[in-house]
Amino acid sequence: MRLFGLTLLTMIAFAANSVLNRVALAGELIDPASFAVIRLFSGAAVLALIVLTRSGTKPALLTSRRAAGMAALLAYMLGFSFAYVSLDTGVGALVLFGGVQITMFAGALAMRERVPAAKWLGALIAAGGLAWFLWPAPGTGIDPVGASLMGVAALGWGIYSLLGRGARNATAETAANFALAAPVSLLALLAVTPHVTLQGGALAALSGILMSGLGYALWYAILPRLAASTAAIAQLSVPILAAIGGIVLLGEALTARFIIAAIIVLGGIGLSVVAPRIRA
Repeated sequence: MRLFGLTLLTMIAFAANSVLNRVALAGELIDPASFAVIRLFSGAAVLALIVLTRSGTKPALLTSRRAAGMAALLAYMLGFSFAYVSLDTGVGALVLFGGVQITMFAGALAMRERVPAAKWLGALIAAGGLAWFLWPAPGTGIDPVGASLMGVAALGWGIYSLLGRGARNATAETAANFALAAPVSLLALLAVTPHVTLQGGALAALSGILMSGLGYALWYAILPRLAASTAAIAQLSVPILAAIGGIVLLGEALTARFIIAAIIVLGGIGLSVVAPRIRA
């Protein structure tokens, strides 16, 4: 039950990231590169402070695993921010979480993880419900560049999550990844004309400190206790949670389509998690 609560808390943090990113970029409060850079630096700062005030072994920085973690984190954060410049929220979420499912299920199969039939069925039901909810209206154009960037973000996040399953010290590992990724992210500013308002900078910092820095550390803490396929399926709840956040915090409309989709998605997730345990 504790693992369920921690996983739900992490998914809420991920959903909050989507809401903050949407508010900041849609309101033109900040450009996408600056949002990602501030997000990474603020997350790195708070995580470094936590690690430095703790006793224990500090993580090695110059390793192949760390380089992979840094690259995956950068691919996710930069791809995510830049993609939403030209993609609708629903289309972006569909590409992102569809890509994450493919990446993490592929990783599960590569690691020879046994995936029961009920888990496959639950994943398909949840993914189908999400696709039905987020599918763009007929005639809606989808920017191929934005979709490609979100595909890169999906691949990056899937790999970052798979790497987290081997984390021995979740906070230290996350801190090291952020510390390396933050300075490299400054190169992204060359692609834009920086534009940062006080409110936009505050939203990016909040995203970095709470939802990304501490949220990702919590994700790395629970990933070793989750099967890769379970971790993938759990993330299908994020767009639903983000939509709830939009309804509660941004005054977005509560529709019958959303209610039906939420029931389908959460039912599929429940089936994939509970059914294999009942059979066991």
